[in-house]
Amino acid sequence: MIRNYTHEAGLRNLERELGKIARKLARRYVESGGESAATVDAPDLHGLLGPAHFEPEVAGRLQIPGVSVGLAVTEGGGEILFIEATRMKGKGELQITGSVRDVMRESAMTAVSFVRTSSKELRLDPGLWAESAIHIHVPAGATPKDGPSAGIAIVTALTSLLLDRPVPPDLAMTGEITLRGKVLPVGGIKEKILAAKRAGITHVLIPAANEKDLVEIPPDRISDLKIEPVERIEQVLQIVFGRDVWV
Repeated sequence: MIRNYTHEAGLRNLERELGKIARKLARRYVESGGESAATVDAPDLHGLLGPAHFEPEVAGRLQIPGVSVGLAVTEGGGEILFIEATRMKGKGELQITGSVRDVMRESAMTAVSFVRTSSKELRLDPGLWAESAIHIHVPAGATPKDGPSAGIAIVTALTSLLLDRPVPPDLAMTGEITLRGKVLPVGGIKEKILAAKRAGITHVLIPAANEKDLVEIPPDRISDLKIEPVERIEQVLQIVFGRDVWV
């Protein structure tokens, strides 16, 4: 119920859905003369509450170059965020779509600028920028997305596209970047890490400055997660693609 019917940070809607089930079970009990069983299992929810309101994202659904998994905090709590990048013929244009608001749009522009200025270190053809248009998309366009937390995920998706190397499907990340490649701290670490675990992620990259926030999470909840702090985007790219990716 929590995963598919009550996407919120609080418990109000959960209480409503539980009440709805209780009323339906009470009615069935009365109409059957006390013979109807009052037991509810997961398969019964569709008949009691209707189709699921939310379908959880499943990490690893795609393992192709140009896709990375970021982490964000929404009104419903922590969520994984797929970042997609593609390239086509053009003259250096940049397009960003997916109901992305100003702060995340600036993150995307900063990420693209960093990758462009790092073409030598990444062994990319400097001429490709003048003859290419870059499109960055964050799916689930009906959900507004804002906040400085997707910078390293955008850099990773774009680097994955240009190097033609897929990102490991069990890896997610959060963190903002500067034009100099420094990874900046972000908020909502607890919610993001728990969202990653819920989605099947096993390896999470967080800003080194956020390592202190891990004390907010009970150790048993993250004992099976590899949480790796990073200080610079070069570290991120070497963890994702191997140490040979940056020279």
